[in-house]
Amino acid sequence: MKSLSILASMALVFTLSACNEASAQGGSTKKLQTQVDSLSKDLANVKSEFEVLKYGLEKRGISIDEIRIEMEQANAVWDIPDGQSPVYGNTKNPKLTIVEFTEFQCPYCNNIAPVIQGLMKKYPNEIKFVYKHFPLSFHANAPAAAAASIAAQNQGKFWEYRYALSPHFKDLTPETFEKVAKEVGLDMVKFKKDMVLDAAKQARINEEFQLGVKVGVQGTPNFFINGKRQDRFSVQLVEKLLQEMK
Repeated sequence: MKSLSILASMALVFTLSACNEASAQGGSTKKLQTQVDSLSKDLANVKSEFEVLKYGLEKRGISIDEIRIEMEQANAVWDIPDGQSPVYGNTKNPKLTIVEFTEFQCPYCNNIAPVIQGLMKKYPNEIKFVYKHFPLSFHANAPAAAAASIAAQNQGKFWEYRYALSPHFKDLTPETFEKVAKEVGLDMVKFKKDMVLDAAKQARINEEFQLGVKVGVQGTPNFFINGKRQDRFSVQLVEKLLQEMK
């Protein structure tokens, strides 16, 4: 209720100031009463809305402080390093840099993948795309799929592999990884050796995951455009931003 206490204090200060002004000028009781009534009504509305908000947050198990942190993260502009991530498009002077935190077992990620692929084909000179691994804990096969994609990246075909593997989010097995690798023309001897989820790959995946946590990623897919997290990513949003930068 700290916010309400502050509002109440502001109301008291306003009332006292109005009283002093009215007293100094001979005062107008009617005018002063109108001001006080209006402020009291506004304060009552704020209190009512705050109670509704507080109830909703408690039902969700979220505190005001947690919401404040989320709001700060949503408004923050992050410097997200490329690191070892696959990068596509204009890497030197892009109008927009889109960073995607995602994984291979997420059905929503599968749905958005063709959209990203379409943007990559349409705006290769205007946009830089960066892929970050963010395997969710309840998707047991996502880390192995990430390792397989890193193996494809080692052969310079990450993006081809990413979009070919995406539709197989329900069947992420070694057999599927190898089948897709053949489809995109990878060296199979090298791929089978590199696709293993070893300590080095796991460390890289963990590093990208922790980076995502730091910048406020809570689920997948999650997008950042020029360092700012976008809760409602869409083609329309990207094209609107591009148009504004002309």
